[in-house]
Amino acid sequence: MKIKTEKIKELIAQIEIILDAVRLEEADNEALLSQINPQYYKSARNLIHYNAFRKFDLRTVHKKLKNLALTRLAKAEGHLMSSLLKTRFILYSLLGNQPLDNPKAGLSIRNGKRLLTRHTKELLGYRSKGRRVRIMVTQPTQAAYDYQMVHEMVRNGMNCARINCAHDDSEIWEKIILNVKRASKALSKKVKITMDLAGPKIRTGSITPGPKIRKFSPERDESGNIVSPALLVLIPEIKDDSEPNTLPLKTEWLQKLAVGDILTLTDTRNKVRKLKVVGVSEQETEVHCYETSYIGTGTTLRCENRVLDEGVVGEIPPVEQSLLLRTNDILTITKADSPGNPAWFDEDGNLMERASISCQLPEVLDRLKVGEPVLFDDGKIEGRIETIFSDRVEVLITRAKEKGSKLKAEKGMNFPNTNLGISGLTAKDKTDLEFIVKHADVVNFSFVNSKDDVEALLTSLEKLDAINKLSIILKIETRFAFDNLVEILLAAMKVKYIGVMIARGDLAVETGWDNIGKVQQEILVMCGAAHIPVVWATQVLESFAKKGVPSRAEITDATAALKAECVMLNKGPFINDVLQLLNKILSRMERFQDKNEAMLPIREKLRIADGSQKSDLQFQKISK
Repeated sequence: MKIKTEKIKELIAQIEIILDAVRLEEADNEALLSQINPQYYKSARNLIHYNAFRKFDLRTVHKKLKNLALTRLAKAEGHLMSSLLKTRFILYSLLGNQPLDNPKAGLSIRNGKRLLTRHTKELLGYRSKGRRVRIMVTQPTQAAYDYQMVHEMVRNGMNCARINCAHDDSEIWEKIILNVKRASKALSKKVKITMDLAGPKIRTGSITPGPKIRKFSPERDESGNIVSPALLVLIPEIKDDSEPNTLPLKTEWLQKLAVGDILTLTDTRNKVRKLKVVGVSEQETEVHCYETSYIGTGTTLRCENRVLDEGVVGEIPPVEQSLLLRTNDILTITKADSPGNPAWFDEDGNLMERASISCQLPEVLDRLKVGEPVLFDDGKIEGRIETIFSDRVEVLITRAKEKGSKLKAEKGMNFPNTNLGISGLTAKDKTDLEFIVKHADVVNFSFVNSKDDVEALLTSLEKLDAINKLSIILKIETRFAFDNLVEILLAAMKVKYIGVMIARGDLAVETGWDNIGKVQQEILVMCGAAHIPVVWATQVLESFAKKGVPSRAEITDATAALKAECVMLNKGPFINDVLQLLNKILSRMERFQDKNEAMLPIREKLRIADGSQKSDLQFQKISK
């Protein structure tokens, strides 16, 4: 018994040390707390307490509390002071004593949850029936012209419509917003409009266009026999030529063709090829090709079976070029805004010129140091800064696919260990912000790295008379944003209605794929301490949205969104199918998970797709 008493006294002493540190941290931040918006004062105070608490290595304390069947303080982020005082009170009680402090002081568990619930409602609007977690959906350009698609999104559970200012323009944005509001009114559902500032995205520049050629090949079986011919569609030059199986020709010539005509041509490799006309209409002519053909701008078509003028293929868009990069290759990144080029080899395979590409934000190259990592295209290609010149840098490729990886124009570049020294607000952002203030409910602030970026946004909002009128979601997408998370949150808490978006795609590239699990959990915990709602974003059910079939990993990932207050979906042709599935997953799983608290029943019978099993939860009563 004496040993147990000594262990309890030791635990009390450790908690006293933590309480002293927490109170000292609050006193040191008294000036900062005085600037916090009254709505977030208690939350900011709790965040400061929790930040001090996390500086301790509490593994031993956790283990000792667990052995006494007491709370381990592992989920105390939303009500830290109250949890510490109550734990200390219980420990004193076990010794037959009582502490001087009131154990009810501080933010209670219930009030901490109420604050998060209230902040979430103010930022993201009302929740859907039977579902705590809101759903945010990225709107495609099509949403400006397809009202029915938007109507289905709202009907299927969309709570927030997201528009990314990195794409389209204000005319299209306004049409999307009008369709969302029209659908909301028709279905009597309030949908929040959120708009992303593009931010200073660092991307690869253009690449010299390839030849104006299209390749057509018949489908063959494993033995090389033709299963079906290649289908070519000959269209008038005035029509859109974006489809890869079309060839533009003059309307007058196309109108002379008839089913059964045999057309001959010499392709770009000097191979003679034949095409057979199989379908004719006012808008287009369909022909079959039985041998692989490379047809380019200016290729001449002749009719073999009857007298007919020659037809000449019109302008074909150039082939999109890419740079093929292999491990140990050297890539040159230039400051000059000139098209990049693939590596050039002579006839003997000797390298004559290295691959090169420009950077759309060339000033960042001045901040680089030899040895720092650089990642391309969401981390698919990795490199290391090898040499720095006044007008360019050379990058050693350290990871690529075995047969090489293709790097295209407009792909992201990340420098995770480099302080790029760029602001989160660009000239374009400031212009777009004027539109957002007039038309949206929430601005999603991209590329925030520090409290200075937050201050810059607040200054711009103040000039537009939008402080506390336009809500703010801070996109955490860089390593520096993660490192500075607490100061970023406290800077934002000077105003009302704020949230955080975990941009997991960029964040995984910046912090490392092996760290993203810990990083996103850390953000959830710190935002929980601040009672700030979190948006779980990037690639949620992405393959389902694009291809119509979800993977098992995606379903598991979607359930993890229950730890947040909102989940964001990206656009895709199957987005309404995704919405229906996600709505079901979240609604059903919320019975077992309330944010970070599991509520598992004994057993639940599975619901079969055909509806044959419809029984509800089967609980074992405690009274038995």
